[in-house]
Amino acid sequence: MVPRYSRPAMVALWEPEAKYRIWFEIEAHATQKLAELGVVPPAGAEALWNWWRTDPAIDVAAIDAIEAVTKHDVIAFLTWVAEQVGEEARFMHQGMTSSDVLDTTLAVQLARSADLLLEDLDQLLAALERRAQEHKYTPTIGRSHGIHAEPVTFGLKLAQAHAEFARCRTRLQAARAEIATCMVSGAVGTFANIDPRVEEHVATQLGLVPEPISTQVIPRDRHAMFFATLGVIASSVERLAVEIRHLQRTEVLEAEEYFAPGQKGSSAMPHKRNPVLTENLTGLARVVRAAALPAMENVALWHERDISHSSVERFIGPDACITLDFALARLTGVVDKLLVYPERMQSNLDRMGGLVHSQRVLLALTQAGVSREDAYAIVQRNAMQVWQSDGKLSLLELLKADPEVTAALGEAELEDKFDLGYHFAQVDHIFARVFG
Repeated sequence: MVPRYSRPAMVALWEPEAKYRIWFEIEAHATQKLAELGVVPPAGAEALWNWWRTDPAIDVAAIDAIEAVTKHDVIAFLTWVAEQVGEEARFMHQGMTSSDVLDTTLAVQLARSADLLLEDLDQLLAALERRAQEHKYTPTIGRSHGIHAEPVTFGLKLAQAHAEFARCRTRLQAARAEIATCMVSGAVGTFANIDPRVEEHVATQLGLVPEPISTQVIPRDRHAMFFATLGVIASSVERLAVEIRHLQRTEVLEAEEYFAPGQKGSSAMPHKRNPVLTENLTGLARVVRAAALPAMENVALWHERDISHSSVERFIGPDACITLDFALARLTGVVDKLLVYPERMQSNLDRMGGLVHSQRVLLALTQAGVSREDAYAIVQRNAMQVWQSDGKLSLLELLKADPEVTAALGEAELEDKFDLGYHFAQVDHIFARVFG
């Protein structure tokens, strides 16, 4: 993780101490259930929980020192706990294997990370809705292939982003449910040395559900789906970030990132106001997406398990969750403070001499009895004159002077086809679909 792109609440979920606390809870809950089943003495579980109630500090350095000798992280942790608790700690880990602890812990961390990411998405959705409503009828040009197409509103642009992130939220909820499984089933998942009721108890205590069938690991298709979902969300972050970057270009300048007092855009050019936040979001999105492929490669493990996935997940678990958490928060701030320039939007709309209304004229000519092929040729012929004049000529005036047009359409009828408001008749309908 990079502190520059990290937020404290998400980082805290992935700190070594947080991990070890989850490890302890898994071991203690399992020991408690084993005691209830008569497999171990009640004193074993009581000793663990009595020590835990003292709110002990987790000595990460001491555990690391033990691991330097044992070369095994779970054994190092169990050894350190035993040193704190005493001889009753020998009843920990009865019938369990390391992956029971490691995989269940990862499920807890990913589920809790998903909860924070869902909160991030809620805040982003709220900002998008507020700004969309603010600019519901702010006219702007719609572009296809980067070229002027037909009028839209800036509110519709933001409503589209809202709908996209609402889908992201639904996907993340499903991915959270899929990842939140618990495994306490022993060396190869057969429950040979531990009762399935122990797994059910641990799952309940940690807010998980039992894995229906595990080997020595929770199947990694679950993790692949989780990280793929984070990658899709990151792609949606980038899509909106790229749109804002385009709108901030000097030649466009319909919207731009907030520029704070004292902020500087360039070490060389004092006039610069660069889209640094959204450029940053494009980069962060690449990092999050990069976790998806190795997560998919982790699905294929040897036999009941190997540990080729383990080193990968130590990177992608914290890195993808922490980075996406930061990116969503940053994007929310960008949207919330986005500077919007309706006058520039109108100027850009008007820049090409009314070309944006060409389709309405085409349709009107066909409805007046002109073949579609002829109508297209007539409108395009006039439109190209406007294009080649760089918008200095007016499409409406050229059409009024074209005998083939005036033979089919009157002047008032032509002028009606250049009404900007016509394009916004269904905005309410679209907003109702998006926002309810």
